[in-house]
Amino acid sequence: MYNSSARFLLPISALVLVFLSSVALPTKIPKATQIQRFHVHNHLQIAHSACEGTLYPDLCVSTISTLPDLASKSVPELIQATLNQTLYEVRLSSSNCTTIEQGLKSITTLEKAAIKDCLELFDDTQEELRVALSDLAPKKLAASRNYHDLQTFLSAAITNQYTCLDGFSRTKGNIRNYIKKGLQNISHHVSNSLVMLKKVPGVNKSKSEAFPQHGRLRNGFPSWLTRRDRKLVQASINETKFDLVVAKDGTGNFTTISDAVAAAPNNSDTRFVIHIKAGSYLENVQVTRQKKLLMFVGDGIGKTVVKASRNFIDGSTTFHSATVAVVGNGFIATGITFENSAGPSKHQAVALRSGSDLSAFYKCSFVAYQDTLYVHSLRQFYRECDIYGTIDFIFGNAAAVFQGCNLYARKPDPNQKNIFIAQGREDANQNTGISILNCKMAAAADLIPVKSSFKTYLGRPWKKYSRTVIIQSYIDDLVDPAGWLEWNGTFALSTLYYGEYLNRGPGSNTSARVTWPGYRVINSSTEATQFTIEPFIQGNEWLNSTSIPFALGLS
Repeated sequence: MYNSSARFLLPISALVLVFLSSVALPTKIPKATQIQRFHVHNHLQIAHSACEGTLYPDLCVSTISTLPDLASKSVPELIQATLNQTLYEVRLSSSNCTTIEQGLKSITTLEKAAIKDCLELFDDTQEELRVALSDLAPKKLAASRNYHDLQTFLSAAITNQYTCLDGFSRTKGNIRNYIKKGLQNISHHVSNSLVMLKKVPGVNKSKSEAFPQHGRLRNGFPSWLTRRDRKLVQASINETKFDLVVAKDGTGNFTTISDAVAAAPNNSDTRFVIHIKAGSYLENVQVTRQKKLLMFVGDGIGKTVVKASRNFIDGSTTFHSATVAVVGNGFIATGITFENSAGPSKHQAVALRSGSDLSAFYKCSFVAYQDTLYVHSLRQFYRECDIYGTIDFIFGNAAAVFQGCNLYARKPDPNQKNIFIAQGREDANQNTGISILNCKMAAAADLIPVKSSFKTYLGRPWKKYSRTVIIQSYIDDLVDPAGWLEWNGTFALSTLYYGEYLNRGPGSNTSARVTWPGYRVINSSTEATQFTIEPFIQGNEWLNSTSIPFALGLS
């Protein structure tokens, strides 16, 4: 009979050979290999040490461990290497979006608008990263001296990526998923850079935990406004010399604001002032990145009005819906009403969006319903302004200070709630937030007769690390005793930072406020002072130039 297992039998000698070949015999590792392994191990140790504390350490290590002579690199050089890699990835994401836009046959109007937003935001990100790289260069001031500027530009670069993704939030296609990973990588690189920035020798870590410095006040304004700009802001119309005049009746240089902006010089290093005479200007206005140090002077709230009606329901993204969008740094506006007239049923419809660093608004009004004022990014100051809206009507991820302003909740649509503020800090290392100082939070005229029919809240967490403080302000009785509203279940309730300090008025009682881990009644003047002009937006470095009055600290 045939033995089917016979074919598996081996001679003893063969089995011995198999056994010996499977045993790892001791071998001597060449000395050169040992040294090489030591250097690799040491190299990785240095990378891990530099990346300690980052939110995305694996990405951080894989990025900087490719650098030669890692042990000899300074912290600014490590950040530079990370940001150079980030710039490459921004350009790649921009190229991908362009390819999608040109290659897809079936693309909706909203998707086209979202891609357009992304391309603009990628350009802004590249500029912000280039400025950061310049501030890190050895020939510039020490990185520790530029710390707050670096924090600000890197924080804005992160915000841009999430804004791009937000544009696709209500689209049904796969474009968002296709570009999401690339944008997250960009944000994570920049987040890691923000953590490494704290390790730069000479950085005052106690200050770095607060909002970026706004600086000292001079004559009621942050000191980053020059003396000339302060005079411009406070001067009467008759005392001001204008570079251009816009007038509906043809008595100026232009009849539209957009034409005047187009005629203004690019990349100016001196203030360029445009007088916009009384009238209703029905147009969308964009102040691009090249239009720096531009100033709009109107004839007063309700007299000079810029109005349009772009909105989400009609196919615009929130970002693109703004009646006036400002990106050029150092922008100032006084005596103007910015309005989006789309109405409450049109949902997101922005009156003004600012991504202008060191921008300031004095005695202006912002009028819309949902998402009235988009404080998108960078450092912003609002003084004696009126803001009207319903849902999340001050929102965004700038470092924004409101001082002596009136915040008015309007009558919303049935079944809607009013929420004053929806701050959008995405990353724990961003130096952003919204600070409400010595303001009034009350009902607008149309809400007063029916305010008991609608719930009104101080704010809610739009993003995970949302940060808002209300300090020494008047809060009227329209605000629900809980004060604050959840966004979605328990989302962000332990990671947000919401604080109230020495407020007054019938809605300021904190005894029935929410008990979230991230909410606190601020009892320390030291803690409250972190969110005033000086430690929040470096006001002493720029507000003095605007002529806008401001108060430095607590009242």
